[in-house]
Formats: sequence, C-alpha cells, structure tokens
Amino acid sequence: MSDALRAALDAVEARSPRYADDLAAYVRIPSVSTDAAHAPDVEAAARWTAERLTRAGFPDVRVMPTGGHPVVVARWHHDPSAPTVVVYGHYDVQPPEPLELWDTPPFEPQVKDGKLYGRGASDDKAGVLTAIQAVEATAAAGGVPPVNVTFLIEGEEEVGSPNLLPFLEANRELLEADLAISADGGIFGVGVPSLTVGSRGLAGVEIRVRGANADLHSGMYGGAVANPLMALSRILASMQDEEGRVLVEGFYDGIPELTPAERAAIEAVPAEGDELAQLGLTEWWGDPAYSARERRLVRPTLEVNGMWGGYQGPGIKTVLPSEAHAKVTCRLVAGQEPDDVAAKLKAHVERVAPRGVSVSVTPLAGKARAYQMPLDLPVLELAADAMEGVFGKRPFPVWTGGTVPVAEQFQSVLGIWCLYFAFGEPDNGLHAPNEFFRLSTLKQGTEATVRLLYGLAGDPGALTPARG
Repeated sequence: MSDALRAALDAVEARSPRYADDLAAYVRIPSVSTDAAHAPDVEAAARWTAERLTRAGFPDVRVMPTGGHPVVVARWHHDPSAPTVVVYGHYDVQPPEPLELWDTPPFEPQVKDGKLYGRGASDDKAGVLTAIQAVEATAAAGGVPPVNVTFLIEGEEEVGSPNLLPFLEANRELLEADLAISADGGIFGVGVPSLTVGSRGLAGVEIRVRGANADLHSGMYGGAVANPLMALSRILASMQDEEGRVLVEGFYDGIPELTPAERAAIEAVPAEGDELAQLGLTEWWGDPAYSARERRLVRPTLEVNGMWGGYQGPGIKTVLPSEAHAKVTCRLVAGQEPDDVAAKLKAHVERVAPRGVSVSVTPLAGKARAYQMPLDLPVLELAADAMEGVFGKRPFPVWTGGTVPVAEQFQSVLGIWCLYFAFGEPDNGLHAPNEFFRLSTLKQGTEATVRLLYGLAGDPGALTPARG
C-alpha cells in the first residue's frame, strides 16, 4: 500500500464519525422531485449538495439549470496528464407515502442499530456522500485528488431523468472524461460485493383497437360486429409462441449470441434462496434455449403490462365494447434499438389485426438502449481490487434486468464506460417505508472509492474508450 493511499484511508478513519451527521442533514431535505409542492425542497437539496462539494475542496462548483430541476456540477481538475472521472448520482428522492407504514417520520432521520433511517438515505444520498467523502479524503492526504474529478448530480432521476440527456449533449466539453462512475446502485448483499456490468433497454407501445363508434347491445349486435376485446386478445396472443419466443418479425435481429464467459458468469451468481417458492410458483417459464437467469437478465422480453376495455364494474352488463387498449413493453439487449423495436411492434399489430376493427399503435415515453460492459474490461479489475481491499472478498459481475438509461447515455454521448461503483444493499428498503443505510457501509464505501481513485491514477491505461 502506498503512503498516499494509507494517508487517505487514515483521513477516512478520522472523518468517519461525522459522516452520519452529513447524511442526516441531507436526508432531512424532502427533495421529492415528482411533487411540484416540493420544488423548493428540491432546489434546497441542490444547494446543499453544492455546499458539501465546496466544503470538500472542489474549486469549481455550479448549480446549473435544466428544463426541470437543476444539475449540480463540480470540477477539480489539476493535472492535464492525469485521468479524469465523472461521478454520477442524484439528490432527488421518491415520495414517502404511505406515511402510516413508517416507524419514524421519513424526513426526520434517526439512527437505530447502526442504520440511519429516512427517505433517500440509500437512494441516493448515501451514494452521493460516499463519493464526495472519498475525494475529500484523498485531497486531505495529498492536497489534490489522485485523478481529475467531475461530479454530475441530478435532481430528476426518480422521474426518469427527462433532462439529463439534453444536458449531457449540451455540455460535452464541460463533462469530458475518461470514465464515468455511478454512485447510484448497489452490491449483491450485506458484506457481499458485486459489480453491475449490464442493464437492459426499454421500448413500449400502447395499442388501441376500435370497432363500432359506440358501445353496443351484445344481444342485438353480438356475432355480427367485431368485438375489439377479442380482436386485441388475438393480436396480443400472436406476439409470442407457447414457450415465450417473440414472433414479431425482426425482433431478434442484430442481437449477438451470449459468449461462454457471459453464460458462465451469469450462472455463477449465488442463488438467493428458493425464489420460486417465495413467488408462489412451481416452475420458471420461457424459451428453453436459455436459462431462467439468462431470460431475466440478458435476453429481450415482450410483456403485456395492462389491457382494458368494456365493462368492469359489479354484476353484469351485456355490452359489446367499442374500444380495447393494451400497453406492451419490451426489455431490450445490446443490438436492439428502441425506435426500431417500436416500429416492428406497430408493423406486427397492423399486419395481424382481424377484420372488422381498426388499430392504432403509439410509442410510449421512456425508451432506452441496453448497456453492457465487456467482462474483460481492465477497469473492472481495478474496481474489483478496490472492493476486495475493503470487503475481503472478490466481487463478481452481476446484471440488472431493469433499465438504467444514464449508463448507456455516458457511452453514446461522451464515449466513455460507466462503472457502477455503489453500495446500496438489497434490504435497504429503496422506494419503500423505513428506508435506511448502514453507517458501517457508508464508511466501507468511502474506503473502497478511495482505493478505486488511487487505482485509476496508477493504471490510466485501464481507461479504454467506449467507442471509436
């Protein structure tokens, strides 16, 4: 261990008793981004973030406007020959409701059994502070951080980051870096480190099937007028075969085959108990060419999220409905483009629509590409070294079946990989009542991030571009 790294870790040890106070102050701000009534609180959280970055020593801190809530950008660039990292996180939080299920008020943080409880404690205020504390400790040890650092902390992650992509596109020069580090995310389990290497994309459509121009009496028109609900059912059933393979023409085009290394890594992730029993199921379902894990994490999907039409009240109403609707979303993998998939869904619906009805297909908001890091990317080894140095265990790669647009946006807009390096734990209660973060993990995450920063400084060749 170098003297500089030892000094920085000593600085973490000396400062860690104050970490809980900072997290409590941050959590106390009810920065609920989805509620206009909390707009002043969201602004206050942006200012608090900026002030904390200034206190950490950043010489250039800005609260920058967007079309919605502001973005906080802080830069500490001191050596043109050193690598540059941009750290991403968010200061906004989910609504706390239902309030009656909280044991303590969500914005009056309390520490119990080494855990700080409050809305946003884990998602993502502890994550933001972990990264700030790490840079602060390295600067305390060496005068400046070992690498050039930019922070990008947004206030709209919990509402889908609608203004982040335009902000990235408009500020490419300001945010230029060799690597992005996401302080939003987590590890596999308490004391069990992992590195997220991929997430799926998203595309979706709303389907509207129209029959007659008004609801009709089924006794007078049934059997002579097409029923939109029946037509919609046939359309949806035509999208998959009985084993879950998607039948939309061209849906799988461009998807690379899983490599043996990827398949082995996916199956090597530890099991989380008897998940089938926990879900009340007896077997998994889907394409037998892939394991259930592969289908859940790295294969594309097509799911009907909701369908409606006709009478749904109590009792009976013998109506032949005039309209039927459904929402269909697809989780995407590398090689698929959201707009292309939505267009293929539209073409399929129009091709198979039964006689007697008209159809319209409208793309849904919230599209995103998939993100996948190569498993042999050198920076993953540096990150694994940093985590192992703190947890005493080598982290393993994991995938999320969900969608995290920011990682792919760093890749496509800035041309850099996004390394998930965050320490939320599965039991933290994200988005739920009684959310918390362990104070011991707050310190461990800070120490691991210190180790990562020094590792990046010592091996700049590990920072390979994500394109070109």
